[in-house]
Amino acid sequence: MDWVLGCMLLYIVAQLGIAFWFSHRNRSEVDYLLAGRSLGPWMATFTVFATWFGAESCVGAAGEAYAHGISGVIADPFGYSAGIVLSGLLFAGALWKRGIVTLADLFRERYGIGVERLAAIVMIPGSIMWAAAQVRAFGQVLASASDLGLLAAITLAAAVVIAYTAIGGMWADAVTDLVQGIVLIAGVLALGAVFVSLGGLREIAALPAASFAPMHGRSIVGALDTLAVPIFSTIAAQELVSRILAARGARLARRATVAAGVLYLAIGIVPVAIGLGAAGFIGAGRNHERVLALFAAQQLPLPLYVLFLGALVSAILSTLSGALLVAGSLAAHNLLLPLAPGLPEKAKLRANRWAVIAFGVVAYFIALSSESMYALVQQSSGLGSAGILIMMLFALWGGRVGGPASGYAALIAGTGVFVLADSVLEMEGAYLLALGAALAGYLACAPLASSMMRRRSSR
Repeated sequence: MDWVLGCMLLYIVAQLGIAFWFSHRNRSEVDYLLAGRSLGPWMATFTVFATWFGAESCVGAAGEAYAHGISGVIADPFGYSAGIVLSGLLFAGALWKRGIVTLADLFRERYGIGVERLAAIVMIPGSIMWAAAQVRAFGQVLASASDLGLLAAITLAAAVVIAYTAIGGMWADAVTDLVQGIVLIAGVLALGAVFVSLGGLREIAALPAASFAPMHGRSIVGALDTLAVPIFSTIAAQELVSRILAARGARLARRATVAAGVLYLAIGIVPVAIGLGAAGFIGAGRNHERVLALFAAQQLPLPLYVLFLGALVSAILSTLSGALLVAGSLAAHNLLLPLAPGLPEKAKLRANRWAVIAFGVVAYFIALSSESMYALVQQSSGLGSAGILIMMLFALWGGRVGGPASGYAALIAGTGVFVLADSVLEMEGAYLLALGAALAGYLACAPLASSMMRRRSSR
């Protein structure tokens, strides 16, 4: 196992080397955060795919399929792939043409500085929680492939990715996403081929019908809510928007995002299938977060096992770096730098890098205290995104309906209702309630904006 760990560490060091190599391209904040808006079709497609196809898409989805059948994976890969495709079809072109750097910039243009800052504050915790899920998953992979304890593995994982992201920014992220995406696809497909050759499809066919029922153990409201979270939170995610904005044209942004969503679903089906049939190989009642790793360790020859671990590390690195970069950009670009206008680009770059480091440390401590990677991802997706989505819709296509008061109301109502319904009352349909509350709050305050505009025109 020491040899396997050595191969993984060499791969990680190579990614760090790429980050150092491309760090010299970061001459401005736009270079650091959006790769100078110059990504071509391959990089644009793979940076969306690799950023979204994280640990939960491999380790988490396989574990949920193992424990709950198809009803456990309607969010991932089905919901998230649908969200990516819809983002490409409906939002990518319109967002790219705005020339913004973050979603909060769009809200500043439409609703004012106050709403911009509140939106940034609302979005940052979700990105940190998503990063924490990847840190935990990275630690699980290192621990399963070595004699490292989970604490040491998570600590090493956090240190590597914080350095990797702070140094390279979006340029290094996009280049390594292309490499990591190829390794990820090769590793997942190799594992799937071994699963099929060992009779995995027969194991799936022998499962009871309940394992294939998407509604099994769920109410209609619960199932709809579970699908709504990944679809709508994906559309409203700064992680995806930043990749869209980094493409070198609106048409390319649209096509690359749709292609990434289709690729996500095609590759995401493989861990789900392995999770469904894994009990026939590793037995029932195993730790669901380690199902995929256990199957791989037991069934793969050493070269393919190393490739599989490389695929997991690739998935985690790309997603984690994207989440940390987003949290840092929202804090530095939208909250801190506007307080000191006129700073040179080098100072802006330093501010973004230090923000990435700070949030990486926060994600590390959250990862240590959490018990479930999959739950972290679901919570991060739902937190705050209801109000963000409603504001996006009206900012892009709502004309003059609503103003600053509507933006504040949507953010506060959507976030408040989600936290109350999901974490305090533990209600079914918490995210659907949050969407309804955000929309109601926005529309309820829209007449206020109209009356203020009439007063100004009368003067």
